[in-house]
Amino acid sequence: MSSFRNAVIAAAVMAAASVAVAQTSAKYPGVGRAATPKEVAAWDIDVRPDFKGLPAGSGSVAKGQDIWETKCAHCHGVFGDSGEVFSPLVGGTTAEDVKTGHVAKLKDSTAGRTTFMKVATLSTIFDYINRAMPWTQPKSLQPDEVYAVTAFLLNLSGVVPDDFTLSDKNIADVQKRMPNRNGMTTKHAMWPGNEFGGTKSPDVKNVACMKNCATEPTVASFLPDFARNAHGNLAEQNRLVGPQHGVDTTVPEGKAPVKGADIHAGMAMAPAAPAKAAESIKPTTAAGGADSKAAIALLTKHSCVACHGVDRKIVGPAFTEVAKKHAGKPDYLAGKIKAGGSGVWGAIPMPAQALPEADAKVIAAWIAAGAAK
Repeated sequence: MSSFRNAVIAAAVMAAASVAVAQTSAKYPGVGRAATPKEVAAWDIDVRPDFKGLPAGSGSVAKGQDIWETKCAHCHGVFGDSGEVFSPLVGGTTAEDVKTGHVAKLKDSTAGRTTFMKVATLSTIFDYINRAMPWTQPKSLQPDEVYAVTAFLLNLSGVVPDDFTLSDKNIADVQKRMPNRNGMTTKHAMWPGNEFGGTKSPDVKNVACMKNCATEPTVASFLPDFARNAHGNLAEQNRLVGPQHGVDTTVPEGKAPVKGADIHAGMAMAPAAPAKAAESIKPTTAAGGADSKAAIALLTKHSCVACHGVDRKIVGPAFTEVAKKHAGKPDYLAGKIKAGGSGVWGAIPMPAQALPEADAKVIAAWIAAGAAK
């Protein structure tokens, strides 16, 4: 035992010495330690326009469609063109745009904008999906899954055919078919260096107004209070995310809405953190025999907690609210989960959910029994 104890003490001394050496040899002595190559690799996941940093892998359009319908469609629509929750990703591009690299519709000031109309580099799409999606479980997709989802979006945009498989070997060739690949300008001097025409930024060339300056504008007309709500509450007619939420026209200008009022008839004004909704769920057994633990696991698996909290609204109503309205109706709820719908809890629709019938029944039984934590 004595020799064993001496060996343990010696090992501890050596470990302490190695830490001390690491600290004193660091750039900032006494402050932490240098990150290990493995730690750096975990953070160094950016993919650049020249595809430096791209992980090895591949994924087909067909596989991407399966992943999309399971993890992405509830926010972006089955075809990526929904603007109900977030701005649409797909739409507005043509076969001619793929040939020229310029999206003609961008010249139409009245046309809407989609991601694939604007983005110039495919690396931007891949990198964002890889690091940020799904929004409830960022970085949870494997490289092959990211390739597959990217391939599916490219297919929806008419860039690649139905039987295409995207990989690290051919992604540079696909970049040459991006609809707006020639639509990016470098005449902004946002980075130093002569490659962008000099180091002086264009935004510092203006001359401050010192004389004959424009006067303060005055309001010549305004909408009277009695006419503000003539076309319905504008706050209910806008998406719940993004810079424009719409003003609440049910109250006079400058007046705050009644505290606690929900102008979206069951919808939250801003999505709460989905992860916290999942964390607040405790695996117990709900009343009526529904297995809470199994149901909650399925809610997470099928990304239901992206839009619903157990006892609070996120994008859609809380499960407890649904339980109150449809208590004891498991068959009805299972049908709604599978079929989707809109108008019951607000303007934002719930897409049809592509989950197994058995899973839908477990979730529906838990809700019908009260959705207890």
